[in-house]
Amino acid sequence: MEPLVITDANFKSEVLESQIPVLIDFWATWCGPCKAIAPTIHEIAEEYNGKIKVGKLDIDSSSETAASYGIMSIPTILIINNGIVVDQVVGLVKKNVLTEKLDNLLK
Repeated sequence: MEPLVITDANFKSEVLESQIPVLIDFWATWCGPCKAIAPTIHEIAEEYNGKIKVGKLDIDSSSETAASYGIMSIPTILIINNGIVVDQVVGLVKKNVLTEKLDNLLK
C-alpha cells in the first residue's frame, strides 16, 4: 500500500473528511531527511492499511495547505483525526515514535 499523494486540491476530501485518522507527511524532493524517513512512511502505510490513512504532501507543489498549517520545517508529520490535528512530529524520527502515537490514537 503506497501512501496517498495529497495535494491542495484533494486535502479536504482525503484528509479533513476522512472517516479514519490520517498521518500526513509534509515533504519536498530536495529534503534529505524527508528522503530518509520515506521508507518508514511506506512501512506505516502497509502496516496500518485500513486503520490509518497515510499520505504525503509535497510542500513545493501544494504550498497553500502547508502554509495554512504553519509548516516551517520538513519533514513535518501531522496526525489528523476528524479534521483536527491531534499530534505533530517535526524532523527525522524513528518509526516507533510514530507507531506509538498511532497506537495510542487507535485505542
